[in-house]
Amino acid sequence: MKKHIYIYSPSSAIRDKAAFKRGLKRLTASGYEVEVDEAALASHQRFAGNDETRLAAIHRASVSGADVALISRGGYGLTRILPAIDYEAVAKAVARGTQFVGFSDFTAFQMALLAKTGAVTWAGPALGEDFGAAAGADDIMEACFDDLVTGQGEGSGWRLPKTAIKKIAEDTVPSCENSMNDTYSIHDAVLWGGNLAMLASLVGTPFLPVVKNGILFIEDVGEHPYRVERMLAQLLQAGVLAQQKAIIFGQFTHYKLVPHDKGYKIASVIAWLQSQVTAQVLTGLPFGHVATKVVLPVGLPVTLAVEGRDAFLLWGHQH
Repeated sequence: MKKHIYIYSPSSAIRDKAAFKRGLKRLTASGYEVEVDEAALASHQRFAGNDETRLAAIHRASVSGADVALISRGGYGLTRILPAIDYEAVAKAVARGTQFVGFSDFTAFQMALLAKTGAVTWAGPALGEDFGAAAGADDIMEACFDDLVTGQGEGSGWRLPKTAIKKIAEDTVPSCENSMNDTYSIHDAVLWGGNLAMLASLVGTPFLPVVKNGILFIEDVGEHPYRVERMLAQLLQAGVLAQQKAIIFGQFTHYKLVPHDKGYKIASVIAWLQSQVTAQVLTGLPFGHVATKVVLPVGLPVTLAVEGRDAFLLWGHQH
């Protein structure tokens, strides 16, 4: 029996209709039954329909009975409708087996659902940007998505960047100089996070979950390192980061350094963060606004295992 994927648009309007069509074709060619929400191509100002239209799309996804509810794209739009979402209906859909998948603006929805119900969603691809990429869908992304759909996914691994970690450890955090090369594990810590701008925007609202002894992963696009640091400072000063066992940097892309940065870059932000927290700080997670992205459970207890430069997030034991 074919796995059923429901495509809907809870955020920005589809601007690249060619990518949308390529994504549908790619999923269909991969053997999935693809259903497109009636308002997936709706447009109102910059949004995929007005607020009521996008709310209805979320709720239709919840009753679709699909194996996966996949967003068409991110952008902006979910934050403004968070108070009106029927979270219990979404949580019931999750309990029945529908996996909600997305990233970027979708982080706001994921955090709100986790805060309100504890339901697990998945940080993963979007239809247009990933399956509809002009260069073709990334093999690793597709494999990770297929593992999720078929229930085979048990974890993800990546190689920690050597030079950046070594320099940060030696130059700024002497007490952690050896920890980056140690073998250690963090067990049964809730994995959560996603887009950093979305996380920072939810501080002080009822839609940011309180996750203690968790593992926070972050990514962003088009944010200069000083803005990344400012958002991290907000999470730090709000007490969020002090409650985490680990903070994992995904990919921070499409920003432009300027001459007066004078060497200040993302590595500088990471170094500063390491000086502020006791949590393990790791980098290089293949997730963000990039073609090669893994699929991660948001709200599920995981094990983080580090062996030298090899890092693993494991959740198979939770199924």
